[in-house]
Amino acid sequence: MSDEHHKDDEHHLDLSEKGLHHGKPISLDRRLFMQFMAFGCCEDPQEAADALASAGIEGVLYLDAADPQGIGLVVMSEDPDYFVTTVRDVLNAPPFVGFTHKPEFNMLGRTYSIGYEPDLEDTLLIKPRMKTMNPAFKWAVWYPLQRAKIFQTLPAAKQRQILAEHGTLAKRYGYAGLAADIRLACHGLDTHDNDFVIGLLGPTLFPLSHVVQEMRKTEQTSQYLDSLGPFFVGRVIWQSPQPEA
Repeated sequence: MSDEHHKDDEHHLDLSEKGLHHGKPISLDRRLFMQFMAFGCCEDPQEAADALASAGIEGVLYLDAADPQGIGLVVMSEDPDYFVTTVRDVLNAPPFVGFTHKPEFNMLGRTYSIGYEPDLEDTLLIKPRMKTMNPAFKWAVWYPLQRAKIFQTLPAAKQRQILAEHGTLAKRYGYAGLAADIRLACHGLDTHDNDFVIGLLGPTLFPLSHVVQEMRKTEQTSQYLDSLGPFFVGRVIWQSPQPEA
């Protein structure tokens, strides 16, 4: 092999998501980007929903529980260009152009793998869509999370222990059908340097609040977070069709 080929190998960056299937490493260089935005001065949310449906937007529209004229919007795509083309066009046309944008709720993140998932396509592309567009999940809480930088200096085994505690809590609510979670990485994609975007989804609101309450007691939240929020709480008024499993 030539010296030129050796140099190419040395400088190759593998940015694919990693998993583990039957003990063998797997990878997939695909991920889903999801964006959350909130607006005020929306007197007719159904008009907004109709505009999204007509444009074929993939996402969910929420009624803001804290603002009688507020709405929240989640849109998603594997292609980031989607947000500055199709979505941008919709937001710059009626009725959205007449709403008041709330920049404090801007969130943009991407799905990611931890390294042991047996089905990366399901983890990165299918499940996030299935959860977000699930007709049974009428309530949602969306918020950004900034992890304390010292967390990255902990030994890998300690990090896994802390994250496992958090993950076990989320699974308990999931198995009970009370809440599902969306976890997105947003490193470098957030105005305030947040590390993650979290979505808690479920049939009713109380369990979503209770998840946050219980997470306050975990080691990650109590010792290794710099900030949570702002929190958007909303009820679904429109969802694009749920993809087939």
